[in-house]
Amino acid sequence: MNKNAKIGGGGIHHIALRAYDFEATVKFYTEGLGFTPRHSWGEGDGRVIMLDSGDGNYLEVFAGGKAPVADEGSYFHLAYRSENIELAVQSAVAAGAVVTVETKEVVLGDNPPTPVKIAFVKGLNGEIIEFFQSTGDNQL
Repeated sequence: MNKNAKIGGGGIHHIALRAYDFEATVKFYTEGLGFTPRHSWGEGDGRVIMLDSGDGNYLEVFAGGKAPVADEGSYFHLAYRSENIELAVQSAVAAGAVVTVETKEVVLGDNPPTPVKIAFVKGLNGEIIEFFQSTGDNQL
């Protein structure tokens, strides 16, 4: 697989979707489209699940969306894999993006605990871009 030198990896890691009916949305993607649950965390409107589309690209479903769907739609960011978040952010900013969330290390839930490094920028058209780097044993 070719690597994107500007962001230190590349390829879409996940797309995030706000779901106003979390259970129905998960059922649609798992039973209807064959996605596989890979990682989940949270409770109530704070629930999140990562669904593998079949090739290691994920749909991240967040509970707590509101009906009717907001003007900007239910998808609210696009995440790219990176092996070097700092380089990815630097390259994006050099091309005109604005940092919205500085690089930080977080642990995604506890099912299993999954350490990652993330950063967010706003692109030229207002789109939100996340750079995502798996840093632990449970690689996403």
